[in-house]
Amino acid sequence: MAMVPHERSLVERLQGKPFALLGVNVDSSPEALAMAQETHGITWRSWWDGRKRIASKYRVTGYPTLFLLNHEGIIRQTYLGKPTEANLDRDVNQVVAEAGAAARQGSAPRADVP
Repeated sequence: MAMVPHERSLVERLQGKPFALLGVNVDSSPEALAMAQETHGITWRSWWDGRKRIASKYRVTGYPTLFLLNHEGIIRQTYLGKPTEANLDRDVNQVVAEAGAAARQGSAPRADVP
């Protein structure tokens, strides 16, 4: 939960831009996730992965693990552990800029990317 304040700032700063933050939570129950969302002011979409199906599919070996996907759904960066805010901002800004450029050129995002 140490990353939540910075994640919240990313969501606020990039509102209206081609950016979405999605969370996957492996806490003990959906109720624990709901409590964490309320306690920490998590406003972005989050899923409870109690059986760790998502974590298994993405081969998550530790927490936190972050995946930065571009507008085509390609994983551009994987962070195991908490990245520095500067590195995360740099990488996010780059993929957001690329998505904006693609949109201006008429490249539509893939339909199978949430």
